[in-house]
Amino acid sequence: MLKNKTIGSMLIVAGTTIGAGMLALPIASAGLGFTTALSLIIATWVLMTYTALLMLELHQHADRDATLNTLAKSWLGKRGQYVANFSVMFLFYALCAAYIAGGGAQLQEKINNTFNFDIAPQIGSIILAIVIGTVVTMGTSKVDKLNRVLFSIKIVVLASLFYMLTPYVHGQHLLEMPIEQGLILSAIPVIFTSFGFHGSIPSIVKYVGLDIKTLRRVMITGAALPLVIYIFWQLISQGMMSQAELLKSTGLPGFVASMANIANNSAVATAVNLFADLALATSFLGVSLGLFDFFADAFKKGDGSRDRIKTALITFIPPLGFALFYPQGFIMALGYAAIALVVLAVFLPVTMVYKQRNSNNNRKGYTVRGGNIGLMVAGLCGVLIISAQGLQMAGLIPAIG
Repeated sequence: MLKNKTIGSMLIVAGTTIGAGMLALPIASAGLGFTTALSLIIATWVLMTYTALLMLELHQHADRDATLNTLAKSWLGKRGQYVANFSVMFLFYALCAAYIAGGGAQLQEKINNTFNFDIAPQIGSIILAIVIGTVVTMGTSKVDKLNRVLFSIKIVVLASLFYMLTPYVHGQHLLEMPIEQGLILSAIPVIFTSFGFHGSIPSIVKYVGLDIKTLRRVMITGAALPLVIYIFWQLISQGMMSQAELLKSTGLPGFVASMANIANNSAVATAVNLFADLALATSFLGVSLGLFDFFADAFKKGDGSRDRIKTALITFIPPLGFALFYPQGFIMALGYAAIALVVLAVFLPVTMVYKQRNSNNNRKGYTVRGGNIGLMVAGLCGVLIISAQGLQMAGLIPAIG
């Protein structure tokens, strides 16, 4: 049973990580050259896996159902708790609103085309929110089962896409030097947000139990799956086009159209769109599950049916409302996603672990390697990511991807 949960938890981590944002990676890293882009992706994976293990170091000394709300209050006091709660709510509500708005429009289009209906986009958003909300309310085991099915289909679609595109990869494109080193700063926030799964860690701890050895395997393997897929995706996308051609791509639609033209195969665009739909669904499941358990902890709701329905309403009604009546507000908020994720996935774990290790009641147990030097390096990486995002917002460096 535990082995079954371990595999499912790995796929929840991977499914939450591999969102539709993966498709933007080649555009975001255009002009860097394959080697530089690969180095950034691997460095980001190391950082995010390290901070995920820091979260496990904290969880071993807390209750099984503790979330960032409880952990922050324990180690950082009320102020830390407020910062943690704001970061989680800001980031996850923005993501959920974006998933509901974008996924709802896609669902509405598919329903209209399949059944020859003429329903409004808002109906698609409501249907999507109800379906995902129902699965999440039923519990992590149901999320696990649905996520396995969706993730398996996603892998088949990706494998098909790789099979169609691999013959068009040219080695000389992968050996091209960076066009402009300054583009590294533009790529950092997009690559960083492509490894965001930390919000689902408390849900996985609650699901698997406080078995640190198993949880370590879940985090490392679950984060390694996206790394491998991202590397293959970069190999194909950057191997098919030169750096100059990638830079000329007019956003994601232009990039997908260019790949379909090079392969002379309309099935490429179909596969990419299907992957985007599946990626949105698995990411939505992981993010909303993390937000659901966060609110259950924050409002001290139990696992009874009535309490879970109340928690579901708190989780899904606000983002659904924004997606229906003011979608641009929360879509714009995604521009700050990297900053909120740095606070959530880097600054808070680093600060809490530092406090825990240096406290008078420090208890022995699992300790992530690297000591205070590792914590300092992770913190500096967080500062670099926020600085890059700030420079983009100020218009001092291009915002690509």
